[in-house]
Amino acid sequence: MDLSQISSGSTGIGHGNGGVVSNNEQDEAKQNLNQVINSIQKVLGLLHQLYLTVSSFNMASQLPLLERINAVVSELDSLQRLSDNCKIQVPVEVLNLIDDGKNPDEFTRDVLNSCIARNQITKGKTDAFKGLRRHILEELEEAFPDEVEAYREIRATSAAESKRLAQAQSILPNGDVKVKSEQ
Repeated sequence: MDLSQISSGSTGIGHGNGGVVSNNEQDEAKQNLNQVINSIQKVLGLLHQLYLTVSSFNMASQLPLLERINAVVSELDSLQRLSDNCKIQVPVEVLNLIDDGKNPDEFTRDVLNSCIARNQITKGKTDAFKGLRRHILEELEEAFPDEVEAYREIRATSAAESKRLAQAQSILPNGDVKVKSEQ
């Protein structure tokens, strides 16, 4: 996962302030994630050492084996404590793919492909409605030219007023509100 994704809503970090994330919270979340990643890498290294000890086990290697088991347990405990500060939600489907021995990137690819397909369907519907609107306006203009001209003037005035209000209230065209960064 890219560290820049930490502040997005999809990662599951809860903030209680409407999804607005300060730079300090972002930096802290990145640091927490880096600590967890480093701990996971340490556990993997310890497990590899443990595997080597077990695979060539003899009576003389019993003490190193116990030390390595204790080191793994200790690092897993540390990993548990570090993970409490790292609020990332992993979809169950990803865990199931890993359990099945498959690459979790398949889940990401499938989700992206699904989003692309739904986006194309939505875009098609939007284009169809735009075409229908254009066609209806053309037909209405032939039958009622004065009323259509008045309608277009009202629409232009309304759009200009909405844009002016949005700029005055720092509202983006998509309805989101601009958030001033804390400095």
